Amino acid sequence: MTKTNQIGPRADKRRGLHARWRGLRLAAAAALVGVALAGCTGEQFQKGYILPPGALEQIPIGASQDQVLIVMGTPSTVATLDGEVFYYISQRSERMVAFMNQKVVDQRVIAIYFDKNRRVRRLANYGLQDGKIFDFISRTTPTSGQEMSYLTPLFKLLSFN
Repeated sequence: MTKTNQIGPRADKRRGLHARWRGLRLAAAAALVGVALAGCTGEQFQKGYILPPGALEQIPIGASQDQVLIVMGTPSTVATLDGEVFYYISQRSERMVAFMNQKVVDQRVIAIYFDKNRRVRRLANYGLQDGKIFDFISRTTPTSGQEMSYLTPLFKLLSFN
């Protein structure tokens, strides 16, 4: 006599349901890992002028102002103190995680100085290391003057002047 393992319809349903839940849990775990990894990727931001590759090499000393405009395009700003100066300003920043603050990685100011005849006199490429920190909001620059400590008001109170 052969013994067969007979499973009832109820046990079959439980097994199928358990397999479906296991598949659903695996899919949810894979989605969670994917979202976590997507949040970890860094982002880069480019603001301002994007320098075309090889553009500065196309502008020799003595080139005309029109030639500069053709190669470089419209400047970010123009100064007219001693001759004319075209400024091309850009900033590149990045953040490692989507919800973190941005950190400035590179900052460039390309200055093209012209003489009175509107010919290129000098090219300058200023970077992040050339800049100084300046608070544009309060419009003040830190100076090396009298700095007040917490004791200064006390001494002023005690002075007899």
